[in-house]
Amino acid sequence: MKILLAVDGSPYTKKMLAYLGAHDELLGGGRNSFTVLTVMPAMPPRARAVLSKEMLDEYYNDEAAKVLEPVRKYLEQGGITPTLQQEIGPAGETIARVAEEGKYDLVIMGTHGHGALGRLVMGSVSTQVLANCSVPVLLIR
Repeated sequence: MKILLAVDGSPYTKKMLAYLGAHDELLGGGRNSFTVLTVMPAMPPRARAVLSKEMLDEYYNDEAAKVLEPVRKYLEQGGITPTLQQEIGPAGETIARVAEEGKYDLVIMGTHGHGALGRLVMGSVSTQVLANCSVPVLLIR
């Protein structure tokens, strides 16, 4: 099975990893392949205008590494060598696009657990992924 792990470095990412660690059927004993994805918002246009492309790339790479490296280390302790991927854009739409284009079998992500009112007022990444993605999504709360 081809699994996409959407992570943001929050405590909800840690909950998702704990869930994975407790469910050997998902880790799959080497049968499943994992891609760990983090999505960062684009820098505001004014900031991009004064920074060089190299500086922007370095910033995005540093920020992605802060999120991806702990997850990579955790998975490698369990014998899994994941593919790491970083994207820039709106998180929900980008996760859904990557899942569709990559032909993943499952997306696993943490959720902040907003109630219906919170989703209505603020929206949420998980709601956007569910709305824009035909790939099954496992939300960990």
